[in-house]
Amino acid sequence: MNAWAEAADLAGTVLLLLGCLQCLLGVIGMLRFPDVLSRSHAATKPQTLGMLLVLAGVGLRLRHGTDVGTLALIVFFQFLTSPVASHLVARSAYRTGQTGSRGLLRDDLDPQLSDEGRHEE
Repeated sequence: MNAWAEAADLAGTVLLLLGCLQCLLGVIGMLRFPDVLSRSHAATKPQTLGMLLVLAGVGLRLRHGTDVGTLALIVFFQFLTSPVASHLVARSAYRTGQTGSRGLLRDDLDPQLSDEGRHEE
């Protein structure tokens, strides 16, 4: 094996370990955070970065065009769906009153979702 392949394998291993650690930290945050909005944040931000690192590490280890293309599609769909799913969970929690709004500094959705805001349109 040449030096470039060994360096790519080493970099792939490091990225895999960092990605797994990032995903673990996201799971710990989901279990430890107190409210829905914080848990939603912990479910998407670290998990998406961790998934990106893991897939980059796998790509460096595999180094085949078809495999890397498949991994790129996985990254694309992860970045496309994860924020949307998090937004829908947070908005649903807000509408059902499970967000703990007393800790919010500013509530931009209250005027939009109240009965007075709906009749003004």
